[in-house]
Amino acid sequence: MDVIQTHNLTREFNHLPVVNRLNISVAAGEIFGFLGPNGAGKTTTIRMLTGQLRPTAGSATIFGYDIVEERAAIKPLIGVVFEVQNLYERESARGNLRFYARLYGIEPQQVDVVLRQVGLEEAGKKPVKTFSNGMKQRLLIGRALLHQPRLLFLDEPTRGLDPHLARAIRAEVRALADSGLTVFLTTHYMEEADQLCDRVAILDRGSIAALDTPENLKRQSSRDGQATLEDVFIELTGRDFYQPESMA
Repeated sequence: MDVIQTHNLTREFNHLPVVNRLNISVAAGEIFGFLGPNGAGKTTTIRMLTGQLRPTAGSATIFGYDIVEERAAIKPLIGVVFEVQNLYERESARGNLRFYARLYGIEPQQVDVVLRQVGLEEAGKKPVKTFSNGMKQRLLIGRALLHQPRLLFLDEPTRGLDPHLARAIRAEVRALADSGLTVFLTTHYMEEADQLCDRVAILDRGSIAALDTPENLKRQSSRDGQATLEDVFIELTGRDFYQPESMA
């Protein structure tokens, strides 16, 4: 059974489709990259899959549970890390995790397990306001892992990080997948997607433009086997990756 399965999943705003008849499947233990320009529908898709937004049409399941009718069954199985670093800055790392552990009825010893898992055990007593962006991102991942989910949604986990910190986060994501966790990843860094993802879906204007392994997508490019994943992305989405939406 696939971890995620969607069937013509659609979300409209003001009668315009932001996500249009989306059909994807994600296998257990896979790092699945969900790529697309700004406004392509990536975050809307995640919000539907995580029960924060109802689809306009179509359906989806997570571990066989319907995302609308069986949200309560899905919640303990997933962890979510959005790009906004919504942490309690004046609290310590351990204090942040203990708060969420109490909130969700998680055994307190799990806090120390998670701090070790994301490499923050020695910094556990320090206020979060003293943390680098990379440390904060690790703490957010740790918070999402507290209840030991089977599926982790990561929305732009290395955005704004320097190369050293980004590499550390990527290594952590790979280690999580190697341990059996399924990862649904959005990123604007094509090299990151190429390094990490078993398969990627490229979303453009709410629809899937391509879905395959990074190697196969590069091989099928018009650049005679010399393409990068960024080249493929630009070819398929029809505009410069760094070009603002208003100029596209």
